[in-house]
Amino acid sequence: MAKTGIINRSRVVALFCIFAILGVIVLGRMAFLMLFWADENLAKASNQWVRETSVSAQRGNITDRNGEIVAGSASCDMVVIFPATLYEYGDPDFVMEQLAQILEMDIKDVRKKIEANKDRGQIDFQRQISSEQSAAINELLANSSDEDHPDYRKMRGVKLVEDTKRYYPMGDFMTQVLGFTNIDGDGLEGVEARYNKYLTGTDGYVKYEKDGKGLELSGDLNVEEYIAPKDGYNVVLTLDAVIQGFVEKAAEQCLIEQKAASVRCIVMDPNTAEILAMANLPDYDNNDPPRNDTALLNQLTRNGCIADSYEPGSTFKILTTAAALETGNATLNSTYYCPGYRIVDGQKIRCWSYRPHGSQTLTQAVEHSCNPAFMDMALSMGTELFYDKLYELGLGTTTDIGLYGEASGIITASKYVRDVDLARIGFGQSIAVTPIQLITAVSAVINGGSLMQPYVVKEITNAQGQAIQQYQPTVVRENVISEDTSRVMRQILQSVVDNGSGRNGAVEGYAVGGKTGTAQKYGEDGTIESGKYISSFCGFAPADDPQVVVLFIVDEPGGSSEYGSIVAAPYVSQILEDTLQYLGVPQSVSVQEDTREVPYVTGMAPELAIAQLEAAGFTAVVEGVGDSVVDQLPAGGETAVQGSTVVLGLENVGDALYDNQVLVPDLAGKTASEAKKALEELGLKMRIRGNGSIVQSQSPVAGSQLYVGDTVTVEFSAEMNPAQTPEPEES
Repeated sequence: MAKTGIINRSRVVALFCIFAILGVIVLGRMAFLMLFWADENLAKASNQWVRETSVSAQRGNITDRNGEIVAGSASCDMVVIFPATLYEYGDPDFVMEQLAQILEMDIKDVRKKIEANKDRGQIDFQRQISSEQSAAINELLANSSDEDHPDYRKMRGVKLVEDTKRYYPMGDFMTQVLGFTNIDGDGLEGVEARYNKYLTGTDGYVKYEKDGKGLELSGDLNVEEYIAPKDGYNVVLTLDAVIQGFVEKAAEQCLIEQKAASVRCIVMDPNTAEILAMANLPDYDNNDPPRNDTALLNQLTRNGCIADSYEPGSTFKILTTAAALETGNATLNSTYYCPGYRIVDGQKIRCWSYRPHGSQTLTQAVEHSCNPAFMDMALSMGTELFYDKLYELGLGTTTDIGLYGEASGIITASKYVRDVDLARIGFGQSIAVTPIQLITAVSAVINGGSLMQPYVVKEITNAQGQAIQQYQPTVVRENVISEDTSRVMRQILQSVVDNGSGRNGAVEGYAVGGKTGTAQKYGEDGTIESGKYISSFCGFAPADDPQVVVLFIVDEPGGSSEYGSIVAAPYVSQILEDTLQYLGVPQSVSVQEDTREVPYVTGMAPELAIAQLEAAGFTAVVEGVGDSVVDQLPAGGETAVQGSTVVLGLENVGDALYDNQVLVPDLAGKTASEAKKALEELGLKMRIRGNGSIVQSQSPVAGSQLYVGDTVTVEFSAEMNPAQTPEPEES
């Protein structure tokens, strides 16, 4: 028995030790959970009885430089469904029918959306509903809470939660600059995308208590907690809504009147590079972008002012002239002779005019927009020197304007540039720039020589209007040209408007400078597209102290003319006049009162049209090549100031115009050197046969048509001295 007692005591002790150890483990575990995992376990427990719904923060406003809201956010409601509560206490069929009717949805889609997500704790059923839809649902929710109403409890599991919606009070205004957002409020294009991190706020939330089944508690048992969202910052643009209005009105008018494919326009302060207006037409309403048509959406949202590279044509001659003056390869006393073409590397490149300009000064060459003169300037500088100035003016790289999608233009590497390429670059062909690059470079030319960085955002502010980020004018490169060169350029460009093809960019009471441009377009295969042009005008005022510069580009005008002087310049005049008056810039030019009626000269031969205009007291500028006038501006019958310029347009036009076919001259009776010179002037090569001093025959015969660069075989008589024989050209 004693032995049995000892065994029993041992068992008791062993059991006690086991329970003691287990107790220590349990207590240790409890202590660990309470002391070290308390927060995590509390959160897990909270999740079991608390349901959380996010509350969207209001996206910050975008305003113009004067505080006018151009993109804002408004409070609205979102329909939220709690499936467990709906199916336990509510009436799913009633809810589906009512939501389909109020939200204008197909009942099948409503049922599918709810039933497919019935196992989820919460369904964000419909965001950003209208105020009318919200009022209708609120009425149903009120009825559902009324014990005496037939629809009592039917809407259980349905709530309206605060949401926000982006809106654009001016609709299709500053479209590509502003961009738009998705339904979650994230910026997708333009300023909305580039400054998204500032505009986006921090969402808040609402907490509800629920029971063990996941059902929302009702009445006093439901404790609700609301954490307010933190709204985003506001973005203040450099753009002025009033000036933007001037631009969009003129661009819309041009799009219709000129039957153009598109119109782009930039208005800039040339001294600071602040963008005052930027427009691309056609556009769309940012409140309702064409989201379901990807191709159309990509086309309309593209900001061509910064993203599209194009051959600028004669507006580029501003940069060529400034570079030639700055490098000492041109002065105001320089003269240029225009026979109507230049032959470079065996290629005949024609001037745009129907008749040669003859001998002319630098100012006259710019007034006439004479291609041979600009070829001479480019060739006199050489590739390396000319390229250095173009790079200093910001070409070949992005401007860092502060928007996504900016292109850098296209400049052929200098090692691949031949003289014929350099000649064409001189008058704006064989080089591609973006509109923002060109207007920024022109601003450097006219503002005294400082290349500025363009920008569209002035500052970012909080809800109290305090600036948290400011953007100031930034000098990219000083003294790209000298003050003297800049002053001379302003004088020359004013003369273009006063006396040359830019006359239609003039503004009564103001001195205006500027340059027209008309360039042929190229297809994807690199060949010229017949009948397609890019017409433009770049103008600034006041000419002696520029405050505003405007670049206006018309793509594929389909009216009666393609000339930048007719298609683009009048709209720049309109924008400049409105803007200068709005800014309060005082007039500095006396207004002439002597006006008279412009004669009708359309359909006449150019010589006769010029004679009639001069007899009536006007001067004339002829653009294009052809035997008759197809357009004139001002039109016949309109009144204009005596002595002003009338622009006459002929059939064919384009800065890129050059003739690849020539007529073979008659070489009979010429010496070898005379024949060789006659052929070289036309861009043709010579192959010699026989020995002699005088040309006996030729193939092809005189009057045949050949392409520039082709070879003419010339036969000489036997008496020719071999020592005088020129080296044969390779075919």
